[in-house]
Formats: sequence, structure tokens, C-alpha cells
Amino acid sequence: MPAETRAPFAVLAGLLVLAGCAHSPPTRFFTLDAVPAAGEPAARAPIAPVQLAAVRIPPALDRPQVVTQSAPNRIEVHDLDEWAAPLGEMMRRTLAQDLLARLPEGAFVLPDAPRPAGVRALVVDVLQLRAGPDGRVVMQASWTLTAAGSSQASLIRDVQLTADAAPGPQGSAAATSRLLGQLADQIARALPAA
Repeated sequence: MPAETRAPFAVLAGLLVLAGCAHSPPTRFFTLDAVPAAGEPAARAPIAPVQLAAVRIPPALDRPQVVTQSAPNRIEVHDLDEWAAPLGEMMRRTLAQDLLARLPEGAFVLPDAPRPAGVRALVVDVLQLRAGPDGRVVMQASWTLTAAGSSQASLIRDVQLTADAAPGPQGSAAATSRLLGQLADQIARALPAA
């Protein structure tokens, strides 16, 4: 094929590639938000301060894309739906905001602040976060509270929480925010007095 004939084909092929890229759907980004406490906080005895040391999530969820479980032993990775930040860090930030709103003043130390003497460490392990086809999101988690200056857990709780979700990744993100609020409600109620 002569060079004069190949040039228009090359230009046409380049234009087709650009046209295909121009019609790609945009990536959507999702975040988690703190939610208000369920009901009014009850008056209670002072509690020793706690600090949220970590929120650990399963490796299958530790990715930029939103992941939902579509069937037993099967997940879907939504390539065009991504978390605005690493999911474990967003969960930690959101749970910290939820706990700060639910605990008495001075009872919660922000996660990245230096830990003063006498502050207990709170660690949350999210064992499962599943958005099912039934329109519900299920979170199975465990949380431990370690006494200040000790490596032994002084309180261990396992929870399973559910929330209704609108279809799609945005509904799953909103339901996950509500589940973290429910978790904060349970932690706040269960923390022992000082």
C-alpha cells in the first residue's frame, strides 16, 4: 500500500481510538459519612478514655474499587466505582467521628493523636462486609479493648449488624456508614466505667 494511502487510514484509526475514549463512562467516587447517634445518650458514670487504634478489614475489600458480594463465594469488583480513600482508613475516620459524638467529653482520643497515659486502645476487626442481592448490607465485626499499658484485651465483643441499602454502590456506601454508626452505638454503651 503506498504511503499516500496509509496516512489517511492511520489518521482514521487514531480518530476512532480517540472517539472510543471520549465515550468512556466516568469513574464515580464514594465516601463514608458519620451518622447521628440512635436516640439521646444516656447519663452514665465517667469512663476511662479510649483511642481507636485500628480498624482492620479483609484483604478482599482492601482495594480502591467498591466490592459487593453477589452470591455465596462470589464478589463483584465495580471498576468504575471507587472509594475516595483507602476503605480501612475511611472506616477508621468515620467510626472515630461517630464515637466522638457518642462518648462524653474527654472520653475519646482521636486516632492519630498521641496516646496519653491511662488511655485504653480500641481495635476493630471487620470480618465481613457483604452487600447482598436482597438489598441488605451485613457487617460482622469484632472489637477489643486493651487496658492502658497492657497487651491483654480486657473486653472483647463480636457483633453482626445489618442495614437496608438502596441498589448500587452509593446505597452500599450509605448503608456502611449507618453500620459504623450502629457499631459506635454498641461500643459506647458497652465501655465500662472508669
